[in-house]
Amino acid sequence: MDWSTLLQIFDATIRLATPLLLACLAGLFSERAGIFDIGLEGKMLASAFLAAALAAVTGSIWLGLLAGIAGALVLSAIHGLASITFRGNQLISGVAINFLAAGLTVVVGQDWFAEGGRTPQLGEGERFRQLTLPGASEMADLPVLGPLYSDVLSGHSILTYMALLAVPLSWWVLYRTRFGLRLRAVGENPAAVDTAGISVTRLRYSAVAIAGLLCALAGAQLSTAEPAAGFVRDMTAGRGYIALAALIFAKWRPVAALGACLLFGFLQALALRPALFEQTLGFRVQGQLLDALPYILTVVILAGFVGRAIPPRAGGEPYVKER
Repeated sequence: MDWSTLLQIFDATIRLATPLLLACLAGLFSERAGIFDIGLEGKMLASAFLAAALAAVTGSIWLGLLAGIAGALVLSAIHGLASITFRGNQLISGVAINFLAAGLTVVVGQDWFAEGGRTPQLGEGERFRQLTLPGASEMADLPVLGPLYSDVLSGHSILTYMALLAVPLSWWVLYRTRFGLRLRAVGENPAAVDTAGISVTRLRYSAVAIAGLLCALAGAQLSTAEPAAGFVRDMTAGRGYIALAALIFAKWRPVAALGACLLFGFLQALALRPALFEQTLGFRVQGQLLDALPYILTVVILAGFVGRAIPPRAGGEPYVKER
């Protein structure tokens, strides 16, 4: 494997890890507040469709992004209403959101564009462009660090850089602010938070809303910032579940979540280059097996191979205020 190929893999790793990272951080905020969110997949899918559809119709990527955010927040509100206000089963609510999004995006897309649930491919003004970081061209000739900066870190969409910045921001919010302290407390002992005169319901709705916003950015990345920009049926392809596995792998910590998502992104990047395995190993590896690598790792993680991961103690349990 030569250096240029390795740089291409690293570049694809960051790009492919972006939606996983955003969805993983979404699950982090939600589950830290005690709300399990299996519906990450559905909110990403709804956002991906609305962002691409509105961008194609209006010609504005920013209007498309706002539409994607609105759609994800509506589904988050439904999940909050079902699991917080009405104290329903959080897992069932999340699965229902996934089914709802999977069905509606195809039906509405077919009625809207008559392309089998797809949206038209987005043009230049209808998608997020690749950004060149300051000094990328000047540093390109430097050994090792130059190509890493100019070819790997530079040249991604603004959503990728937002995802990377969201990691330290999430750490600061959760561990260095009063809101973060209360959010973590409500996921461990909501009764104690309620006794202190703090609204458990408001905190949990806030966490669900943050999760919806991050899922919206993840969905928009898939449909409006990839090389072939546009929505296709079920384009999330299980990324919401992979993000949940990465969250467990990271033991609900933001910085570790970045590493876990980069690992999944790296496996996906390798799957795009089956010829690389043939050159390295000396025999052909089936493309289907390479495509399945991230999902196999998901099953291994969920089976507990990486050790015991302890979720927030009040996770998945509706809070009933004592009278």
